[in-house]
Amino acid sequence: GWSKQHDNVLYRLLIPLQPPPGHDFCLELGTAEETLSSSSCLRVQLQCMCMREQLLEDMLCFLHHSEDELECQEPSLLKTLCTDSYLDIEKTASWFQTLVKDAWKLMPQSHHCELTVLPTARSCKLRLKNGEEALNMEMIFGV
Repeated sequence: GWSKQHDNVLYRLLIPLQPPPGHDFCLELGTAEETLSSSSCLRVQLQCMCMREQLLEDMLCFLHHSEDELECQEPSLLKTLCTDSYLDIEKTASWFQTLVKDAWKLMPQSHHCELTVLPTARSCKLRLKNGEEALNMEMIFGV
């Protein structure tokens, strides 16, 4: 969606999040009032990946291997973007903002447009500027 703010237009993009292999998202709904205020929690659970491990041999099962054995692959989502066993929106937003900044450097447009990641804790707000023209975007995460 988009909305006009002063002389600027703000584009809002929904970024659907899916759990990576070996993980599952479980929505824990609170009361009706909490649900409407976005206070519901997204618990992250590990899933058995033994069958995939045997068939594809591309990753080890987080549930059935020791920490030492798992050091050779990317860490579990529980170790990177979660607090306790719940997806942490602030860690997720920070990770995504870093990902966008790093990806922008590789884009041919980066030589002509300036990308600014605007401060926000629960989404990813960007401003692309080319001379006097500016484009504002907010990326909102959804599951």
